[in-house]
Order: sequence, then structure tokens, then C-alpha cells
Amino acid sequence: MSVRSSSLSPPPLKRRRLVTLPNARTPPQSPSISTIESPPLKHFSKPLSLRIFSWNINGIAPYLSQQTSIKSFFAPEKTSTSKSTPPRAHPSLRACLHRWAFPHIVCLQEIKIAPSDTSSQTSLHRAVNAPLADDDPATASHRLYDVHCNLPRDKNNATGFGGKIYGVCTLVRQDIAPGTETRLVDWDLEGRVLITESIHHAIVVFNIYAVNGTSNPYRDPSTGKVIGDRHMRKRAFHTELRDECARYEDAGWDVVVAGDLNISQTPLDSFPQLRMGKEHVENREHFRNTFTKSKAEGGLGLRDSFRELNGKGKKFSYRPPGRIWGEGMDRVDLCLVSDRVRLKGGNILDCVEERGRSDHVPLWVEVEVGGKDDEVRDEGERGEDETG
Repeated sequence: MSVRSSSLSPPPLKRRRLVTLPNARTPPQSPSISTIESPPLKHFSKPLSLRIFSWNINGIAPYLSQQTSIKSFFAPEKTSTSKSTPPRAHPSLRACLHRWAFPHIVCLQEIKIAPSDTSSQTSLHRAVNAPLADDDPATASHRLYDVHCNLPRDKNNATGFGGKIYGVCTLVRQDIAPGTETRLVDWDLEGRVLITESIHHAIVVFNIYAVNGTSNPYRDPSTGKVIGDRHMRKRAFHTELRDECARYEDAGWDVVVAGDLNISQTPLDSFPQLRMGKEHVENREHFRNTFTKSKAEGGLGLRDSFRELNGKGKKFSYRPPGRIWGEGMDRVDLCLVSDRVRLKGGNILDCVEERGRSDHVPLWVEVEVGGKDDEVRDEGERGEDETG
């Protein structure tokens, strides 16, 4: 897998007549842009569906310790009778992947690795790929991952906690990795966006940690001058993300937006209630107008996969560990898909065990791709290096 400059357009796809994606600005390069990968494989897999997981892990450091046994992941560290603080399992990224049956793509948010901390970045690759001591034949490509990180490089808005703030990471399973590319965008300097193009499936996956709307100041990334607050920046982030998604759709790509969008859309998505302050109401309306309203109404027409598959069912993704389970919660983590995407399944893993050390639980979506009547390979590219 390679990281492609944002100044390049997505490669043309065979299955549709395409519009060339306009050139974007080139993001600055810095040590905060991390790509950790293994040597490319000779073969890649082209499955008929892709399973995509997303999880705001809220700090990846606890998961970078030495991996031991898959059974130890479920073993409590100590006995606890507190309703708000259940027994904590030994954290293991590898055990999570094993339990989730090794998804094709995993989007992690708030990994909180400082841009200069190359040791933790290397440890992350090891934590993802090191086999567990029990029942884990990790040599197969469908159990190994390329690791890509986008860490904050905004010296005026992402400086707290010694740089251990924000940050996203995308894991791409190695049997599909040779048919993918990962890129950044120059309008995000806080480590919030990572784009993975699955060229052979004609689908692009956005890993997103959206801005949380607050009254805290937002500074010009270049000058440091205060130019607004985080509510303003949140709405600007919506607009930039919409434009990026629209460029891909116009170029013939299917779009999946997965991550912590930091928005509860309806009363079904919050308990005990939605935040009703003026700015929060405006943020919510801006989100709807930008992403979920139909194209005829001026929006992107993205579909909320959880609502489409589960109707009015109530599950939540933000579960603060300091409260009794069920006392206060929100569905702010989403998998949004464009109109051509065919859903096969999806849900929120809404339980204490899946929350782990985070304050969010994971969610997933499975989408159909490829097939006899839906070839997406570039012309002339099938050859000895491709199978499946």
C-alpha cells in the first residue's frame, strides 16, 4: 500500500463513465504523517463484500503493551462490584481483530500518539500484527494489516497533552492492500481525516474524527490568530468533507464515511435528550443539510447505515465509563454511505466488553462490491499478480 499525494486524482474506474477528479492542494509533509507497512504481497483478494469497522479508541497507548493470550483479553484484571466500573479486560488490539473476524478495513479515531513518537507508531504496527500466544496463525495475509496514521500537525490548534491529541489510524488487511491507496487532505491539519481508496472495488472509505463543537477558540493554523470558535470550525469541517466526498462521487466512486462524527442527529440518538443549546441545534441542522439531505435538496444524500438496517432501534456508541451503564449516552459514531452502496449488514457493538478502555463502542458495516456484472479493475491490469 502506498500513501498518495492529495494533488493526484483517483485512477479512472472501468465500470462507469467518469469525470476526472479535480486536482487538490498538496498537504505539507511532516513526521506526523505516518505510514507503517509490510512489503507488498504478490496477490490480492477481491471479495464480493467489504467489512469495515470503526472505533473511537480514545487513546491507543494501553493497547501497545506486550500481547499475550487471546484468553487473557477476556480475563478481568480485578474483581469489581461497581455498576459503573465493571471488571476491565486486558487490552489487546490483536484480540479485537480476532473477535471481529478480521475486518477488511478498520478505522480508529483519537489514537493520541504524538507526531514525534515514532516508537509508539512502530509499537502500533506490532500490536496489530503480532500473533497471540493461542490459536492465531498470523502468517496468512487475511490476518495481517498495513497500518496508516494521520497525526496532528497544527501547531496552533492541536498542542495539548504534549501532542498526544486527536489522530486517526486506518488498518487495511494485506490481502486487499495491493489494490488500495491511502491519502491525506490539506484542509485537515489536526489529524482528523484519512482516505483509503479501494481501486479494485471502486469504493473510497473516509476515516473521520470530526470536530467537536465548543466555544473554545479556533486559531488560524498559520498565524495563531483567533478567527472563531470550535463550533465555527466544526461547520467548516462539514463543508470541506462534503466537497471531498462530492469530488469522489462525481468521479464515479462509491463513498463510505466511517468514524466519530461528533453529532447526534435525532432524539432517538441521545439519552436522556439531545443537546439543545443554540450552537448545537445549528450544528445538527448544518450536518443534515450537508450530508443526509437529498441531492435534490442540496445535500449529499448519504444514508445512515445503522438507521437503514435497524429502523428506530436504539443503540448508542458514546458510553462514558464514569457513569452507570445506560445513565447517559449518544449515537455520535456513524457509517454513512452514498446512494449506490449496497448494504449487507451493520450494527453497533453496544456493550461494556466492546467499549474496553475507551468511552466509545465499535460499529461496523458490510457493503457489497465487485461481482460479474460490476467489474472495477483498470483496463489491462489483470495479470499474473492478481488472483481471486
